[in-house]
Amino acid sequence: MKSGRMEAFSDGVLAIIITIMVLELRPPFEVDRESLHHLLGSFVSYALSFMYVGIYWNNHHHLLQMLEFVNGKVLWLNLHWLFWMSLIPFSTAWIGMNPYEKLPTTIYGVVLLLCAISYVLLQHVVMKYQTKSTKLKEYFGTDWKGRISLVIYILGIALSFYHPALADITYLIVALLWFIPDKRIEKSLFYYEE
Repeated sequence: MKSGRMEAFSDGVLAIIITIMVLELRPPFEVDRESLHHLLGSFVSYALSFMYVGIYWNNHHHLLQMLEFVNGKVLWLNLHWLFWMSLIPFSTAWIGMNPYEKLPTTIYGVVLLLCAISYVLLQHVVMKYQTKSTKLKEYFGTDWKGRISLVIYILGIALSFYHPALADITYLIVALLWFIPDKRIEKSLFYYEE
């Protein structure tokens, strides 16, 4: 079966995730700068999470361009990834209301780690079963960004028990690492379209 339906469903879920996150940004009742200052934590957590969802949407779009067919394993792994992604609004709202607190910072990191692990599993299965993936594997190489991201997430989770602000910095580092799309993917997709 073709991947169009899975891509449309995934895009819809990601759009809902972003919508839920922005709805958690409540405007203040007062109209002074101090009330805006209290919203800073919520806005920063929203901006970081929006960047994460955008990065995943971009990478997921490129990944699905490789798909020649979808089987049950790909469908279930995609749902597994979307499950963890759907927890981003909860962890974003919690860390936004409680910046620099240990438990919300830990949970935020765990959700990000589980999103990454589930995406790596999805990517692995897509590359394993698709014939187009042979050339793409050459471009990906050892996927150093994926591996280093997992290590940084684990470091951030460990830091969250001692210094939540440092943990937040590690989560930002991973987002910045992935912010610029990998040109190798676009080159490989261009290669297949010719």
